[in-house]
Amino acid sequence: MNFGVIIIGDEILSGKRADKHLEKAIELLGARGLSLAYADYVGDDPERITATLERAFTSGDTVFSFGGIGATPDDHTRQCAARALGLPLELHPQAEVLIRERMQDIAREKGVPFEPGRDDNVHRLNMGMFPSGCQIIPNPYNKIPGFSCAGRGDGAVHFVPGFPVMAWPMVEWVLEQRYTHLFAHDIWLEKSVVVFGGMEATMTPLMQQIEAQFAVKVFSLPSVDHPEYGRHVELGVKGAPEVVAGAFDAMKQGLVQMQLELGPELVR
Repeated sequence: MNFGVIIIGDEILSGKRADKHLEKAIELLGARGLSLAYADYVGDDPERITATLERAFTSGDTVFSFGGIGATPDDHTRQCAARALGLPLELHPQAEVLIRERMQDIAREKGVPFEPGRDDNVHRLNMGMFPSGCQIIPNPYNKIPGFSCAGRGDGAVHFVPGFPVMAWPMVEWVLEQRYTHLFAHDIWLEKSVVVFGGMEATMTPLMQQIEAQFAVKVFSLPSVDHPEYGRHVELGVKGAPEVVAGAFDAMKQGLVQMQLELGPELVR
């Protein structure tokens, strides 16, 4: 199962707000032994959002979509999700109950009577209009739910608000409710070594040899102005712990034979 994220909003692409969801999604997945395969950023353009969601639904992946599920004119995600699936929007019965509860809470906090027929309260119910057949995602912050829609195969797209205080616990809830069978604690290891003065081109044959010999991924992260190590390449392997140890030893032996200067070793 691949995991992806879609982050929606003109305010991100214009720089008015800095995205925090990508880093948090990596953290939430990583804490469960999972990893993020890709991320898409999309502005508030309905055609682009629809096209992005169409790809997500047909990918067979698990995708978390952040933002645009409100009921203001610049919120298009709910409508685009329905269009991408070819389904009508319907007022979800559980969402309606939760939204009405929220409206009553607000009235109570303000010390005014709850008026369900008032225009603004009727409009708030639009936040519960989801593609037919979708399931709700509880919102512990203010009760206004997100929603999940099935995609191809075991894939699904999970829609949460753009506000981190709401979105992040909702993503955690989805992971804990639906994907515990995929959690992979302690079965992935990454070991690397700092190579001073090394060049990726000269180390590429060694990297290819290690990948061909061991069931691991080899990676290189060059840096030209690191504050501590200066110009260097961090060269490493990642994969199952029982395989990584042997692959890493073989890689280091190859680097020594190339008479390269090795620095600190890193384990993640």
